[in-house]
Amino acid sequence: MEVGILGIVVFFCVLLASGMRILQEYERGVVFRLGNCLKEMRGPGLTYLIPFIDRMRKVDLRTLTYDVPEQDVITRDNVSVKVNAVVYFQVVDARRSILEVENYLFATSQLAQTTLRSVCGQQELDHLLTERDKVNARIQGILDQHTGPWGVKVTLVEVKQIDLPQEMKRAMAKQAEAERERRAKVINSLGEFESAQKLSEAAEVMERHPITIQLRYLHTLREIASENNSTTLFPIPIEFLSLFGKGAKN
Repeated sequence: MEVGILGIVVFFCVLLASGMRILQEYERGVVFRLGNCLKEMRGPGLTYLIPFIDRMRKVDLRTLTYDVPEQDVITRDNVSVKVNAVVYFQVVDARRSILEVENYLFATSQLAQTTLRSVCGQQELDHLLTERDKVNARIQGILDQHTGPWGVKVTLVEVKQIDLPQEMKRAMAKQAEAERERRAKVINSLGEFESAQKLSEAAEVMERHPITIQLRYLHTLREIASENNSTTLFPIPIEFLSLFGKGAKN
């Protein structure tokens, strides 16, 4: 008799202990009692469930990362590219993440893939390469709009890599090289124009002040003498040279 009573006591103790659950700081528990979802969330810490009556689903509230697989995309200007991205999201309403969608992780991942293909397919290649921040913001806005009713918040979307076909890479390399050559020619032309303009101004100054021609002549002689020490120079006055110029004119 005593053994039977002891067995019953032990059974009830084990039954009561089986209802204890421990939730971590980043976890919340959604409790279903006889199939009805309770409004209050459980956790963190120790919580108790009525055996055979209560059922609890744990939800992780930390920011989760989903690496979107590489997607084949045809841009608006008919260029085939491969695009992948990473999505950061977290559950902000544990109750809705359980009641409104069967599996919020799978649903968010599938939605991220389709949205990435759709948004990138609406862009031209140049815009997709140069305006990546705008593309990220648009994808995030669409995802957040659709996952909001599930209690999921998309915090960040980043397009990681855009793979181009080899022929497109070669064409872009030629385009970049042609652009660099064009800029170099423009800069060279501007330099020659400014040089000619300065020489014209210098000629006008020398014409008004002939002494500057002699100073320039002496400066040139000094440079030649300093660079070529083995060269012997015989300075000739400029007035002497001007006589030949007048004689040739006559």
